[in-house]
Amino acid sequence: MRSLWENTSERIYFDKLNGNISADVLIIGGGMAGILCAYMLKSAGVDCMLIESGRILEGVSADTTAKITLQHGFLYDKIIKRYSREKAQLYFDSQRKALREYERLCSIYPCDYENKDSYVYSLDDREKAEDEATALLSLGADAAFCENTELPFTVAGAVRVHSQAQFHPLKFGFAVAKSLPVYENTKAVEVSKEKVRTGNGEIRYKKLIIATHFPILNKHGGYFIKMYQHRSYVTALQGAEPVNAMYVDEADKGMSFRSFKNMLLIGGGDHRTGKKGGNWKELEEFRQAHYPSSEVVFRWAAQDCMTLDGIPYIGRYSKNTPDVFVATGFNKWGISSSMTAAMILKELVCGRESEYASLYSPMRSIWHPKLFVNAFETLTGLLTPFSPRCPHLGCALKYNPYEHSWDCPCHGSRFSESGELLDGPATDGKRIR
Repeated sequence: MRSLWENTSERIYFDKLNGNISADVLIIGGGMAGILCAYMLKSAGVDCMLIESGRILEGVSADTTAKITLQHGFLYDKIIKRYSREKAQLYFDSQRKALREYERLCSIYPCDYENKDSYVYSLDDREKAEDEATALLSLGADAAFCENTELPFTVAGAVRVHSQAQFHPLKFGFAVAKSLPVYENTKAVEVSKEKVRTGNGEIRYKKLIIATHFPILNKHGGYFIKMYQHRSYVTALQGAEPVNAMYVDEADKGMSFRSFKNMLLIGGGDHRTGKKGGNWKELEEFRQAHYPSSEVVFRWAAQDCMTLDGIPYIGRYSKNTPDVFVATGFNKWGISSSMTAAMILKELVCGRESEYASLYSPMRSIWHPKLFVNAFETLTGLLTPFSPRCPHLGCALKYNPYEHSWDCPCHGSRFSESGELLDGPATDGKRIR
């Protein structure tokens, strides 16, 4: 199903690559992260090019709820306790810088940009909310703990951050992309050192950025064990009381709220891809309970890459690939983290250091409890008999009756009932029967 954003924007189109070509920097992946990387590099005078296997901004970037905020759940208190205050400050500063860059660009490119307060709430843990408010205040945020919200239910506590934002992601993305060197319907069939082969030509490059949502190079970096994917669902309602701010539950399976014009957008029903979850059924039950006179006008689903520690992987792809870079694992916060990635990768690609590189480094330690959960899911998927298999690494697929798809609980690839690829990291067009 097409999202609200796809139904309220005018798509632009780019040609397919035909023939051989070269660029100093090649970007694979035409989502928001790839578009912003190309924009940043071109603005810096770098000879760059972007290729997309389908159409730009038609994947996860079209399915976001489009909140621009540095408030990513109750993350800052976790970073302080797990790592250090210094690392939490780096994360805060990098995300605040991304927020300001969006504000600047959205003043150039009309995209329904609105300044909004942002709330992260907890249904049952007041202390957790208080700790997060304290952490944010210590880092310099305009934040406050509060108990009352405009939501149709009570919360144990919430953290409000002033002057965040929301926008129309496709109006913004298409406006930025218009002047960029982009080739659509140009799939990277084979990636080798200094060369990418597509279906209609070869591209020579000096440096490569992989911005394909889930990284496509399996033999480097170990991303198939460092990440998993998570699905969430969104409904846009007419006839429901809009909210004046942006809201999200700190729990992984909680609900989010924002308004767009006369519509209320509600997200929820979350689950690990390939597992059971609330799906749209949960959202419909919530609508009937709290907004019974409203009407569903759009509904869609999103899929997010989740890292082990809640911090994205932005930087060099692996130790053995010094000229290959990656942006992935945005943990449901792909809008602000796409801008953060573009700013960091611009510096690294241009041979400069970034003060944020060590924090986001894909080569940081993987020893985290979620590593063992990912390993267990992979092993279970590989050993499950009598099921269709995913061509990515051979895991058993699970049928999703709500979306009529076959989903991989190991790494998140998805296929239609007839076998066509819906979501990566698989790159082959058919599931294995």
